[in-house]
Amino acid sequence: MTEEINISRIISNLAEDDEGALEELFNFYYPRLFSFSKSFFKIEDGIDDIIQEVFIKIWRNRKKINSASTFNSFIFTITKNLLLNELRSRLNNENAREKIRNLSIAQEYSSIADIEYDELKTKVDEIIDKLPERQKEVFVLSRAEGLSHKEIAEKLGIKTKTVEYHITQAAGLIKSKLKELGMISLLYFYLFF
Repeated sequence: MTEEINISRIISNLAEDDEGALEELFNFYYPRLFSFSKSFFKIEDGIDDIIQEVFIKIWRNRKKINSASTFNSFIFTITKNLLLNELRSRLNNENAREKIRNLSIAQEYSSIADIEYDELKTKVDEIIDKLPERQKEVFVLSRAEGLSHKEIAEKLGIKTKTVEYHITQAAGLIKSKLKELGMISLLYFYLFF
C-alpha cells in the first residue's frame, strides 16, 4: 500500500457502507496505531483487541464522519480513549499493576510501587464528583465513554470550544488536587494528560 491514502474518498465510501474502505483504513493506520499503543503501554498484550475496537467504532459511526482534515486526530483520539479505558481496567488487576510498575513509562515513576492504585482511583473519582455538573458531565463523556469533543458537543447541544474549555478546566483541577496530595506523577497513568 502506498504511504498516502485519499481520506476524503475513503470517508465517502465508508458512508456508502463500503467495507473495502474500512479495510483500506485498517491497512494504512494499523502500524501507526500499534506503534502509538505500544509506546503508551510498553507491552503488546491486548493492543490488537484495542485496535480492532477502534475500527468497530469507526464502522459504527461511518455515516457521521464528514471531515477528512480531522480524521487523523479523530482516529488517534478514539485509540487514546480506548487505551485509557484499558489502562484503568488493568490498574484494577494486581498482575497487570505489577507489569506496569516493572515497565514504567519513565524512571521517575519507579516510586509508583509504593502507592496504592486504588487510592489514586478513589481520589480522582472524588475530585470528579465535586466538579460543577456540566464540567463533570463533559469530562466523563470524554474520559469514560471515549467520545470526541465534537460528539460531546452534539450530544449536549453545546459548542466544541465549550467542551474543550470544560475538559481543560476539569483536567487542571484534578492535576492541582493530586499535586496537593503528592500524587501528581500517577496522574499520567490514570488520565494520560
